[in-house]
Amino acid sequence: MALHIALTGGIGSGKTAVSERFAALGVPVIDTDVIARDSVQPGQAGHAAIRNTWGNRFLDATGRLNRRALRRAIFTDQALKARLDALLHPLIHRELTVRLKRVDAPYSIAVIPLLLEAGFDDLADRVLLVDATRETRVARAMRRDHQPREAIESIIAQQATESALRHIADDIIDNNTALAALDEQVARLHRRYLDLAESM
Repeated sequence: MALHIALTGGIGSGKTAVSERFAALGVPVIDTDVIARDSVQPGQAGHAAIRNTWGNRFLDATGRLNRRALRRAIFTDQALKARLDALLHPLIHRELTVRLKRVDAPYSIAVIPLLLEAGFDDLADRVLLVDATRETRVARAMRRDHQPREAIESIIAQQATESALRHIADDIIDNNTALAALDEQVARLHRRYLDLAESM
């Protein structure tokens, strides 16, 4: 039975940079954002749930999800966001559970940005938090997503607080420093997780 590590962190913290380094070491990485995107493709359960709830409001002319329209609606309507989460989170949780059971390796990394918000922490043996200062995270997210500061700040306000994430974290990666330091932290945790998996 594999050791399951949940990798989490706020927007702009560097979760992708960390998960890519674990993947390069041969560790199976499962990304819930990818599962979420797959679930809303035409013919999938998430797509059907959105269509059955809101009709064609968030679909384009070809019947595919209009992500931009949905993002705009979520940004201004918290009740709509809560309804969408209630529809999609159980689907994502179920698929993640299936994929974790298939892991054939000492340990796996599940990238779960909304670990606390979605209640997915029940699937993790350990929680790895990728952390950076708020200003660093905002700057990174603005560059990456080409969004204004207020949009990024709004997303941060909807996410679990740093103190809440630190409270549940078993391990923390400081991603305020150079990439070489990030490599060292990942390598050290890789050795630790292999040891923990062997002792299970």
